[in-house]
Amino acid sequence: MGEPNLPARQMGRQLKRMRERLGMTQDEAGKPLRMSTSKVSRIEMGYLPPYHDFRALLDRYNVIVSDWDEYISAYDRAKEKGWWHHYGVGNRGFLPIEAEASKVKVFQFGYIPGLLQTEAYMREVFAAARVQMKPKVLENQVTVRLLRQLRLTDEPILQLHAIIDEYALRKPILGRAERQEQLRHLVERARQPNVTLQIVPEDVGAYAGQNGNLIVASFDDSEEPDIAYVEHIFGSVHVEKEAEVSAAKLAFKDFADRALDAEDSIALIERL
Repeated sequence: MGEPNLPARQMGRQLKRMRERLGMTQDEAGKPLRMSTSKVSRIEMGYLPPYHDFRALLDRYNVIVSDWDEYISAYDRAKEKGWWHHYGVGNRGFLPIEAEASKVKVFQFGYIPGLLQTEAYMREVFAAARVQMKPKVLENQVTVRLLRQLRLTDEPILQLHAIIDEYALRKPILGRAERQEQLRHLVERARQPNVTLQIVPEDVGAYAGQNGNLIVASFDDSEEPDIAYVEHIFGSVHVEKEAEVSAAKLAFKDFADRALDAEDSIALIERL
């Protein structure tokens, strides 16, 4: 079974609705097909089954063969690999979530978020990775991040709310000229209607955001729950439990309340 993406999760929910309309339990649906309850459950969570298992489920749910085309087309869409696979980047990390999201809230303490980085800045970040990248891998990572940034200007437009600690703006990652370019780039992005940028100023003092970074993604599909994402030195964690995502949203609101508003944030960056 492949990793669940948005089309696969949507298809899983559709299969679940078909089963429930017939009044079947997961065990009753799967038993005649030699599918375990856990397998049916995973399919309904968005893990793609083999093609023949999928067809068997359609038949089990009384979908007539003449109506199969739309479901098979949806299955094929769910099987498609993201554009980033062309650059040797897999489905781990936040990229597949971001590609499907309509709105992203991101808090960064130590550095500028990837969607707002200049090429010079991202090269420095990638070059400083714990495991040194080969030149080709580094170039692919830069290309992918630049392509990700197109979501801020091209359809489907991503709504971005970014909160950055002032420490990240002052951190000497770049030389003077490149640093000025990065700060100007932030101002330009912050003036876009789909981008909200706030800065937590130095005089705020100690607060919970100093413990790390946080991202919350939302989707156009009303049935698709929000997802929280946290990166750490050894990898990353996807958080999908409702209570934990709610806690992440409350933390983000706290950081936003401590930060300057959008106009004052732009003014601070311009002073720097």
